[in-house]
Amino acid sequence: MYGMIHRGIREMVVELKGAEAWSEIEQSCAIGPVELISAVVYDDAMTLAIVGAASQVLEMDVPTCLKHFGRYWIRFAERGSYGALMNFTGQNLTTFIANLDRMHASVALALPQANTPSFSVVGSDGPEIRVRYWSSREGLEPFVVGLLEGLLDRFGEIGTVTQCDAKSNGTDFVITLADT
Repeated sequence: MYGMIHRGIREMVVELKGAEAWSEIEQSCAIGPVELISAVVYDDAMTLAIVGAASQVLEMDVPTCLKHFGRYWIRFAERGSYGALMNFTGQNLTTFIANLDRMHASVALALPQANTPSFSVVGSDGPEIRVRYWSSREGLEPFVVGLLEGLLDRFGEIGTVTQCDAKSNGTDFVITLADT
């Protein structure tokens, strides 16, 4: 994964527990500022070690930490260099999700080694939006739940995100919008 992910985790940890907590993670994972360079792609094992250490410092299990980070990631990305790109991706939840692959293609132009996931809207019926997620990485579904919850926040929507069973062509998530 790329260094911007590491920077996002760092900001979340510092926001929730302070700079000393991040220092603990740096020591336990033997990382430093060089592992936070946004435009560099790092081995997934390093990122997973950072997430594991963050979950311990934040006193969360790894899936809960991933979900929390997914929600945090949306705010982090929109405050940073991807904010303008996110603004062009869509002006409502369904359109934004439908255009995520295009946004990831733009990211891949800047970071050709990046291994981006795929998202598609496979159904939108009334208050439900069915999203298909596919990645070569395993175990990031809690992160996706958090991302989708973060997108609900971004677009001022209230709802729930439910993960469905995995299929050979990805994992489906159902976003159920609350009546407003």
